[in-house]
Amino acid sequence: MREFIKGMDVSTLIEERELGAKYYDGGVEGEALEILKKYGADSLRIRLWNNPYTVDGKPYGAGTNDFEKLVKLASEGKKLGYSYLLDLHYSDFWADPGKQYVPKEWEGLDATELTQKVYEYTRELLLKLKELNLLPELVQVGNEVTAGLMWPHGKWECSENIARFISAGVKAVREFSPDSRVMLHLDCGGNNARCREWFDAYIANGGEDFDIIGLSYYPFWHGTIDDLTNNMNDLAARYNKDIIVAEVSMGFTMEDYKEYEKLSDSERKGMATKPHLAEAVEYPMTPQGQADFMQEVMERIKQIPDGRGKGFYYWEPAWIPVPGCGWANKESLEYIKDPGPGGNEWANQALFDYDGNALPALQVIKEFM
Repeated sequence: MREFIKGMDVSTLIEERELGAKYYDGGVEGEALEILKKYGADSLRIRLWNNPYTVDGKPYGAGTNDFEKLVKLASEGKKLGYSYLLDLHYSDFWADPGKQYVPKEWEGLDATELTQKVYEYTRELLLKLKELNLLPELVQVGNEVTAGLMWPHGKWECSENIARFISAGVKAVREFSPDSRVMLHLDCGGNNARCREWFDAYIANGGEDFDIIGLSYYPFWHGTIDDLTNNMNDLAARYNKDIIVAEVSMGFTMEDYKEYEKLSDSERKGMATKPHLAEAVEYPMTPQGQADFMQEVMERIKQIPDGRGKGFYYWEPAWIPVPGCGWANKESLEYIKDPGPGGNEWANQALFDYDGNALPALQVIKEFM
């Protein structure tokens, strides 16, 4: 594993390109992965959903991150010298603290059967990747599993099942991709008490050993940078684990991008960084504010004692606002029983502006040592 990862989650990139997204550096059009590499990015984070399609084959959108897209992105990255982090959701669509759906093919199974499915699915996936010479350098077993995974059996109140499910995935990685480092990922990067509660429960329930604690840190949701710092330092020492901020981003503007999405107000959710949330962030949501924020976050990770800070993955730097590429579509909203609307919530936090131009934060990332 690289000494300090400068990673990028590019999971929607294939869909973005198919829908017409263009990327520029200094006014010159280029491929997003090549531009990011030029600015020091060295690892990709790629999410994988089990089966992100309806029963009649309609895609769920938001990247529709199936095995085929994983292979395409990982292959493109490998040619450019990227390593990659495989982000296993164990779900057919988004898995996060608010939703952790059992894959459609596993519905109705009990906890013992689900444990076996996690193991078998992870094993078969890694065997296929091995045949393609695409085994990942890092594997994230579950995504933002603070409230568990594969509900209802893996809800927080069933913490023993959380440990069982995750351990099944860890065992498969250890057996079939032994050179991959294993990450467990929580969302609450600034909440030390919650992180300690989670890892203490995982260990108490006999959870398999792992290598890296991954944290999400969005400053408009997860506290101050000092909160993040205190949590990272404590977790690294308390559990003797390396730390990676597996998801991080910051806005570069609060200007709307409705004209780019070409959706009516009823069809678009709008920015996740609502004005009242943005006001509480320590840095202004401007191009310079975004750059200064990333400089500070990288410094805080690098300063974790004993060299335990191993880097970051910027979340969706290339998810610019193009028509059709939102967080969910009609089919996926029906699947997760969400009234919507869809649209892009993240475009003002990318590392390219709404027209696809590289932003100053990339230069800061490049220069950070």
